[in-house]
Amino acid sequence: MSRRLRALVTREAIRPERLADSVAVVVDVFLATTTLLTILENGARRVVPVRTLAEADAARTRLDPGRVLRGGELMAEPVEGFDCGPFPEEYPPERVRGRDVIYLSTNGTAAVLGSTAASRTLVASLRNAPAVAEHLRALRPESVHVVCAGSLGRLALDDLVGAGCVVSALLSGADAGGPDPEVGGPGGWLLDDAAWVARELVERRGGRVRAILRHSKAGRWFHENDRLDAFDFVTDVGASELVAELRDGELVRMEKG
Repeated sequence: MSRRLRALVTREAIRPERLADSVAVVVDVFLATTTLLTILENGARRVVPVRTLAEADAARTRLDPGRVLRGGELMAEPVEGFDCGPFPEEYPPERVRGRDVIYLSTNGTAAVLGSTAASRTLVASLRNAPAVAEHLRALRPESVHVVCAGSLGRLALDDLVGAGCVVSALLSGADAGGPDPEVGGPGGWLLDDAAWVARELVERRGGRVRAILRHSKAGRWFHENDRLDAFDFVTDVGASELVAELRDGELVRMEKG
């Protein structure tokens, strides 16, 4: 029996009842999942994604006020009163090590928290896509949903590319055999249409992710606003081996193996 690999192109496509007994992998390349993973990688004690200002306030009351940082964005604007914005470089080790970070975003954190009906919820970016694929191979789930956050109900090319990197890495490391690669993939995986398109988008361009995303809406913004360092950081495929899972409302580092 084939294992099923599906992609949801926006968070609005999430149907909690369909995530049961599945592993969800949530992707918001520009910027939420990239920044969340960077915060955890740089030594934060706790990383707490939230969907609303009210949730941010509630989370703050549960944590040590001397250790809390709040960051993120709403509708692509920094949040008044928060300590940091949405960019990864705003969370260097010297700022976040040992701290509790509450992070709010318009689409990404909503996608993460909206996927909790899954048996496990992993967080992915371009930087850790190969590591997430390796972790999935170790888990050997029967069903995986790669959830693209999207942009206010619209497809975001960067998230589709992120999903494609996860799918491509997962299939490239699978055992030979299984369904015809044009239908499914190695290792007995059966892809739905969205997962197949995401994989094709990446593989037919030879994995040249930066070249693809240079022409995306978000990618153009980074170039037009002279944020090339941030663009290069976000699109550095495989730069991180960190895999993180949402547990009890917090991101937790998964040990390799």
